[in-house]
Amino acid sequence: MSAVAKASVTALDEVLVLEIGARIGVGACGSLLAQLGADVVLVEPAQSLSQWKWRSRSVVAAGKRSVRARGADDDVLRQLLERADVVLVSSDVSAPSEWSRSDCQVVCDLTAFGNSGPLRGRAYTDALIQALSGIADTTGDPSGPPTLVGLPILEFSAGIYAAVSVLAALRVRARSGLGQDIDIALYDCAISMLATFLPFPVSGKSVTRAGNKHSLASPWNAYRASDGWVLVCTATDSQWARLCEAIGRPELAREDGFSSNAQRVANAGRVDSEVERWTRERSVSECIERLGATGIACGPILTVPQLATHDNLLHRGMIAEVHDAASGAQLLLPGSPLKASITPGRTPSLIPVPDGDREELAAVKGSAPVSTGRLDPARNCDSAYAGLRVVEIGQYTTAPLVARQLAALGAEVVKLEPPGGEGSRKWPPLQGDQGYFFAFSNSDKRSVVLDLRTDGDKQRFRKLLQTADVLVENLKPGALARLGFDAKELSRINPRLVYCAISGFGLDSTYPGRPAFDTVVQAMCGFMDLTRTSGTPMKAGISAADIMGGELALLAIVAALGYRDRSGVGQAIDISMQDAAVWATQLAWGTSEAGSKALLVACTDGHLAIDGMDERLTDWLSANDLDPQRAHTAVTKDALAARAAADGFITAPVNSVNDLLNEPQLIARDLVLYSLADDGLRWPLLNSPLRLSRTPPRVRRPIGRLGEGNEEIFSELAGTR
Repeated sequence: MSAVAKASVTALDEVLVLEIGARIGVGACGSLLAQLGADVVLVEPAQSLSQWKWRSRSVVAAGKRSVRARGADDDVLRQLLERADVVLVSSDVSAPSEWSRSDCQVVCDLTAFGNSGPLRGRAYTDALIQALSGIADTTGDPSGPPTLVGLPILEFSAGIYAAVSVLAALRVRARSGLGQDIDIALYDCAISMLATFLPFPVSGKSVTRAGNKHSLASPWNAYRASDGWVLVCTATDSQWARLCEAIGRPELAREDGFSSNAQRVANAGRVDSEVERWTRERSVSECIERLGATGIACGPILTVPQLATHDNLLHRGMIAEVHDAASGAQLLLPGSPLKASITPGRTPSLIPVPDGDREELAAVKGSAPVSTGRLDPARNCDSAYAGLRVVEIGQYTTAPLVARQLAALGAEVVKLEPPGGEGSRKWPPLQGDQGYFFAFSNSDKRSVVLDLRTDGDKQRFRKLLQTADVLVENLKPGALARLGFDAKELSRINPRLVYCAISGFGLDSTYPGRPAFDTVVQAMCGFMDLTRTSGTPMKAGISAADIMGGELALLAIVAALGYRDRSGVGQAIDISMQDAAVWATQLAWGTSEAGSKALLVACTDGHLAIDGMDERLTDWLSANDLDPQRAHTAVTKDALAARAAADGFITAPVNSVNDLLNEPQLIARDLVLYSLADDGLRWPLLNSPLRLSRTPPRVRRPIGRLGEGNEEIFSELAGTR
């Protein structure tokens, strides 16, 4: 019985993937490729293990076929290694055996630090890299200790980027006949997530964590209700006035110290007390109903068990019942977040018995993979997506992330901005009249100004779409349709167009038109439930839901482009940030563990992360008179790390983002680059975490002034019918 019911149309066709590596990220990559239609064979260890992804074997095995390794003379495994189109490994924790590799084969190695730099080969966990990269230091209450994000978010990010890289490499192989090596590092993915924090150290300023608050807006926090927690976000004075009306305290909007946003930020503690005085006396649902009716961004802080009955997730098919063939049990797991009109991601229906597919796999005869392209090194491509045009109508994080990575992979990106520019263009800190966050988020793009409310610019937009391969946007749900450009009209304008809309809860949603901040989605996907400080649900410091949504949108787009290469037909993609983030909580469903297991111990000069939370570590801490709940003023991080290493524990310092730019691993991997703009200003840029050996992504230039591409693009479009 197949682990997944065969869909009539899939993004990947007749692609054999062999999943060998033990990292969670390798399992996530294999799962995503299986959802896209690949035949993924999970290679299981000869003896059952409880480390790395094998702690959650039922989750990572879902939707795949299984074969158990039987040693060096295992003919079935040897044949699979030689026949596979793609091989997924994690050489730092489970080095694969040698095999006779074909020139057409794509091999992806997903590790903690990649194949270069002083930390190469160290088998650090997700939690330790959260500490080392500064992510832990951005999370938690500003008056308390740093906090680990409560799920292995770096493993899932690396898994998504690995899947993107595999699809890019397969596209290159189809044209050149050649496979290649892929190098994906959790550390690189972590640095790429810091676009909202790195602007401060690169401009000579310090950055601190904000907890659930916002440094520029108030009220913005998690508040206790009578039966749980509710997240409330306001960004303007008018929203504050509406909130005051909703809670029956209209006079607060005019009260001294509360009347302007700047005053409320300065008095955030008092503001929060007034809001929580109201929420504590009401249920979560009553708070949401009252505030939501006035247009205030808010949401319940859902626990992971509550996700399985959440109305929007059920509506979007994100709750799957999967049969475990070994135990006979039915398990609930997240469905596929890859929602597309022609090639949607396939939700798994079966968890295979270990080694249960050996006989079937042994009967399939074959040889080394054969490319659809002619084996000709002279036709090797410089970039996987060279020659494609991407149009981005993006703001802040999600759509800009997608377009930036496609630009690094060779595509031409045209960023459409409204008159006055995209909202984050002038976010501080600034260099000249442009913000560093905007520069980090928009490298290798050309800015074009269009006012889509005017007939003339609508016509220019139509002509631009006729020349485009991809349109990606993260406007308020339905905004583009209200301008006359729904999915049906976009397909009529250009049948080959791949259109991707990214929103908080999806275009097809029980919350039609509802806007969503990253913080609200983190509350409604389980992230905040899994990440707690002294029992209080805590958002990740990084824009975790935005980032997950952007990364999975990127994967859905390159999958749709692969299908278009075969069929000539574009399609529409509907990515929900909530779907994407819920998918990343999968290890916390049922009896599985979410990961990120480490203890943070306070020392004289900061915090040290010690891997593991088992009985052995507990005994060691007790024997050394160490209590993670109190500061230790007599020991430094280096001294404690040396003591722990002598007893077999792996540690990592909890670094601050303020100190990252001097980290040898960051420098060795060129994770922050510098480039001159046309006006002579030198800008820092984030390098791509995608590393392909034959067609490496290239980050070249910062985005220029507002409307820099208007003259050239408009001149080109003038000759288009």
